[in-house]
Amino acid sequence: MGYAWYTKMRLELDKQLIRLHVELIKMGSLCEKAISLSAKLLTKKSDAMMQEVFGVDAEIDAKEKELESFCMMLLLKQQPVAKDFREVSAALKMVSDLERIGDQAADIADLSRHIKGETVHGMLHIDDMASAAVKMVTESVDAFVKGNLLVARKVIEDDDIVDGLFNCVRGELIKMIQEKKIEAETAVDLLMAAKYLERIGDHAVNLAEWVEYSITGERKNNEHHPNM
Repeated sequence: MGYAWYTKMRLELDKQLIRLHVELIKMGSLCEKAISLSAKLLTKKSDAMMQEVFGVDAEIDAKEKELESFCMMLLLKQQPVAKDFREVSAALKMVSDLERIGDQAADIADLSRHIKGETVHGMLHIDDMASAAVKMVTESVDAFVKGNLLVARKVIEDDDIVDGLFNCVRGELIKMIQEKKIEAETAVDLLMAAKYLERIGDHAVNLAEWVEYSITGERKNNEHHPNM
């Protein structure tokens, strides 16, 4: 009787964890979409695309609340222990970082209102930053679902790529100001957009660190934690 009860509970928990993985993948995909669209808005003005970013951000907010409730239900009703407990606890933390990623993508979209698209043409490092940030978010969620520690640690290392690209953008903007190819106000807006992408990279590091915790039980401080 005891073994049958345990087997039933184990199967139910496994089923719920699979659902958690699926929903986390959906939230991650929404974040990837928001980042990509907001980066495009820096070079291509589109009211429809801007509203789409804001709509995706609202979906991410709703998904955060949904997953928070789901994780709390698992912790209280299923009462997971050991690795299962760490997995649910890590997911609970990850949804918070994913929500902030959505917010920062929306902030980039909002900044794009004030940036002339032709100004950004040729500044390829902005696009490179967005692509690198999207890849970090994708790989963090993938590492969580697959329990892949090596991929999680690679994401943490890849933050140096995003940081390096931010420095390239800053250097490009300084040069453009010196050559009077850009107005100072526009340069500040572009630098802030790049800063938001850098912070998205920092949040992706947070995601990877929680993946590491879910697998090993330890969470190292890699000193990349964003303040916003």
